[in-house]
Amino acid sequence: MPFTVLNSRMVEARIEPGRRMFSQRGAMLAYRGEVSFTPNIQGGQGGIGSMIGRRIAGEATPLMTIEVPQGRDDQSGARTATVMFGHGGHHVEVIDLTGETLYVEADRLLAFDGSLEQGTMFMGSQGGVMGMVRGQVTGQGLFTTTLKGHGSAAVMAHGGVIQLPITPQRPVHVDPQAYVAHRGEVRNRLSTALGWRDMVGRGSGEAFQLELSGQGTVYVQASEEKL
Repeated sequence: MPFTVLNSRMVEARIEPGRRMFSQRGAMLAYRGEVSFTPNIQGGQGGIGSMIGRRIAGEATPLMTIEVPQGRDDQSGARTATVMFGHGGHHVEVIDLTGETLYVEADRLLAFDGSLEQGTMFMGSQGGVMGMVRGQVTGQGLFTTTLKGHGSAAVMAHGGVIQLPITPQRPVHVDPQAYVAHRGEVRNRLSTALGWRDMVGRGSGEAFQLELSGQGTVYVQASEEKL
């Protein structure tokens, strides 16, 4: 795992020769060793096609490529470095992937392993028309970012994160504003609970719920506030 959790708002990554990481621009807090930070214009491991797709979708958060420069050794002869990440005092959750796909908003991605392939998914692909409605209700828009493969990602949230397992026998219902990300073979749909009390302003205020079913995990933050 490339990330070490320093506290609830900061993580540290060890950068080794031949490996690279990507992070949001401005997410680096400090580093030790010889490190190069290069603006990334190709969109991570997804390449130029992935970059174009995310720009069209509005998911093109600027990234930095982080690497150890070739031929730079420290006093022990090992070309390694450590970089500390954090942003805005937000809670940071590290998610380890072992071949699954992570679905998350681009602006929640603090940093991620360069081995992960980044892409973009149309919200309607995981919920039809209601998937698109969900994107508008939550403020996510019509597209979301995907990370696929073996590696780790550091994701930002408000007030801490809880992981809830999703099984075919037990779907999970989440307030759309508290949703952070999910992974695995999961389908989602937006359900409504509008009744006459909601129409006259006497309802609970929880008019929409995000239902996730299948096999995987959903990450929920302790707040209904967007980043």
